[in-house]
Amino acid sequence: MKLLVKASPDAATIASVTPASAGWRHVGFEAVRLAEGESIARRFDDEEMCVVVVSGCVTLQAAGTHTDTQQQWDRLFSRHSPFDDIGPHALYAPPGTTVRASAHGPVELAICTAPARGTLPVRLIEPGHLPSTRRGVAANTRYVRDILPQSEPAESLLVVEVRTPSGHSSSYPPHKHDADTIPAESVLEEIYYHRIDPPQGFVVQRVYTDARDLDETMSAEDRDVVLVPRGYHPVIVPYGYESYYLNVMAGPTRAWHFRNDPAHEWIVSTPSR
Repeated sequence: MKLLVKASPDAATIASVTPASAGWRHVGFEAVRLAEGESIARRFDDEEMCVVVVSGCVTLQAAGTHTDTQQQWDRLFSRHSPFDDIGPHALYAPPGTTVRASAHGPVELAICTAPARGTLPVRLIEPGHLPSTRRGVAANTRYVRDILPQSEPAESLLVVEVRTPSGHSSSYPPHKHDADTIPAESVLEEIYYHRIDPPQGFVVQRVYTDARDLDETMSAEDRDVVLVPRGYHPVIVPYGYESYYLNVMAGPTRAWHFRNDPAHEWIVSTPSR
């Protein structure tokens, strides 16, 4: 399995991952860019969707297969950049829903998918309901914004975004969620969609297991995607650059329980840290 998916610098589809291309079962992801006046539509018969407006202003429409009623949200704008200290608009849609996005100026969208039966309605997720929380201390500080946490309705998807300051570590100490031992740990596939500011930078991400049968260290550049099928997956941000990433997770149970790498557990068990 190739864990690093490079971004397309100019194409409308920045990056795309399907369960088939990733070699797993649950998570799908697509990042797209739209210019002024452009539109896209997406529909999945057996998967729920969370459409995240990473940046820009859009009109969103949603229509289901079993109703003629169309819902529309006009000119949703929250931020110029994912590095702005404000949450995004997002739209949750069950299977069988056609979602159309129309751009008012340049727009970047993330389309997150996972298997679902269709038990929940369409709903708009607004920035005002997405507070930022600080996690970690000192050079391990980062800022987390839950877009679709397990405390909010969805069948499979978990979606969160994280901003990490220059020179800091993130997803750290290294943790994993690939064992079905709830409540100690849950099985979740995960995608990292990376943005870097300024955009010529990079972050370093390692994905490794206890046995080291999987152990890859990657340089992820702006808009690259990293797949985490299993194992620990820390991110290190070089000095001079700020990191943003969007996490998409899903698995057989919609619950986020993780285990830190025992070799690095001391980082959080020491009171001063």
